[in-house]
Amino acid sequence: MAEDFTIKLTHDQALVLSDWLDKVIGTKRFDAIVDEDIAVWSALHRISGTLDKSFVEIFMPDYTARLDAARTRLLADLGDHFVQGRQVQRGAGHHDSGYEGARGGSGS
Repeated sequence: MAEDFTIKLTHDQALVLSDWLDKVIGTKRFDAIVDEDIAVWSALHRISGTLDKSFVEIFMPDYTARLDAARTRLLADLGDHFVQGRQVQRGAGHHDSGYEGARGGSGS
């Protein structure tokens, strides 16, 4: 049996990741990428399931505001230079997620 491996995330990181996984898992584009190495589904299901069970916020009426606040804090931590560089790449067509929200998040 393989040893367990622990990954530590901040509450904000976990909340944003949980929302993102909820949006992308099951989309044709994301699933096609993961299907390139089907074994990755095992880890994705474990991570997604663990996150889903960890957050009561997803049922709160102010979920979108909480998610937006978490995103804002994480973007501030990343710094303007990194964020602006990624936005330039997206604008140039290097990254177009095409994923629409499933939980009602703002998508920002």
